[in-house]
Amino acid sequence: MRDRATPSSRVGPSAAGLPGGPSRRRVLRGSLAAGAGAATTLTVGGCGSTIAQGFTGAAPAPSRLNFWNPFTGGDGERMLAMQDAYRASHRSTDLKSATFLWGNPYYTKLTLATLGGRPPQVAVVHLSKVPTLAEAGLLTELHGSDLARHGLTEDRFDKRPWQRARADGALHAVPLDTHPFALYFRTDIAAKAGLLDARGELVDLDGPDAFIDALRAAKEVTGAWGGSIASVKDASTQFRLFWSLYRQLGGADLVADQGRRVVIDTAAASEALAYMRRLTQEKVVPANADGQGGAITLLTTGKAGFLMDGVWQVLAVKSAHVKFDMRPLPRVFKDAPYACAADSHALVLPKAPSADARRLDRSLGFIASMLHSSMLWVEGGHVPAWLETQQSRAYEELSPQSHYAAAADGAVYDPAAWYGGAGSILQTVVGDAVTSVFNGATSPTAGAARIRRELRELAARPAPV
Repeated sequence: MRDRATPSSRVGPSAAGLPGGPSRRRVLRGSLAAGAGAATTLTVGGCGSTIAQGFTGAAPAPSRLNFWNPFTGGDGERMLAMQDAYRASHRSTDLKSATFLWGNPYYTKLTLATLGGRPPQVAVVHLSKVPTLAEAGLLTELHGSDLARHGLTEDRFDKRPWQRARADGALHAVPLDTHPFALYFRTDIAAKAGLLDARGELVDLDGPDAFIDALRAAKEVTGAWGGSIASVKDASTQFRLFWSLYRQLGGADLVADQGRRVVIDTAAASEALAYMRRLTQEKVVPANADGQGGAITLLTTGKAGFLMDGVWQVLAVKSAHVKFDMRPLPRVFKDAPYACAADSHALVLPKAPSADARRLDRSLGFIASMLHSSMLWVEGGHVPAWLETQQSRAYEELSPQSHYAAAADGAVYDPAAWYGGAGSILQTVVGDAVTSVFNGATSPTAGAARIRRELRELAARPAPV
């Protein structure tokens, strides 16, 4: 899921604008116009390229369909294959795609191009970003009659991401997948630890004690650790485990009103943090493992029997050629319906200045094609939102990717806030506070108080758009 940078100017949204003065949107438009010349010198392909059109205002040809996404690596290769499938059956469309650096740089460029009146016709976003993008007026509302012309009806999608694609009751995105936080395990270590049943399936690990008992049993086999999770310079991963446990305890959204009001349940937060601290206190999980170089390696080298991480790491684990499988994150707490941290990639139509620029049917046809090719996409670990793929024999036989598909039913997305969502400030500040408890530097109670304090500071800041 890490993404390549395409050369372009790095211009952040302005936070200027007071009642009676220029709006933030007008300031952004002015900044965009002022920086257009610089943008052309840093992009590839001149005014005919999809990037240059987004920043300079060059009008694309009527047959052009511009598509922006943040995917490189394995995901990038699969996305290119899906685009090739579209091109093969839509030769009259000149599909041009641009790839940008994943995270805030990508969303900044998409925001600037949209406010400047030259967005791509279709773009990939995370569903955790949709409420903020929609509130800022950056997305085209999608109507059922338009979607139906291309077979994109609600009954053909997984319910949870489809619901999350709505903002204020209106649909603003078409979900492509769900990517939950999940549990990896070494099947050979689990077998030696007595954690497989007569069918060779992982036994029930639900409950706070049952999960730690399983980690302890795995540790007796490995002689090192029972499980692993990234904690060094990886606030987002720490946030995802905390968010999963917090929501399993019945904790509500951390913030409300688009991030303007803090509503964290500090009692639930303290309990979730106390459990995370228990993992390291009882020495079944290390307190100082990093991501790719540490937590994953502990699993693949047999020094840990379990790994808690996002499903997008499945190919990294597969590349080690070890015996492993995956399941949804255990239901450690049963105070509320099952929950696990998750997000989804979705396809949106950034708001265009005219119907001609929007190219609605051409854009929706492209989205439909991408969904019909989504079996290519799910090989990278994502749970398909398109039910035709999710319920297919091919996906059912895809191992271990289909073994955690049920986790999508319990997906809990980041709370809606301009500073929230994928790769966000919220994940960083909350994750840093969680890490301080996880490694023993802070008590669970103090950690919960720190989260509330830092969220209040963020909530007091004006949104940049």
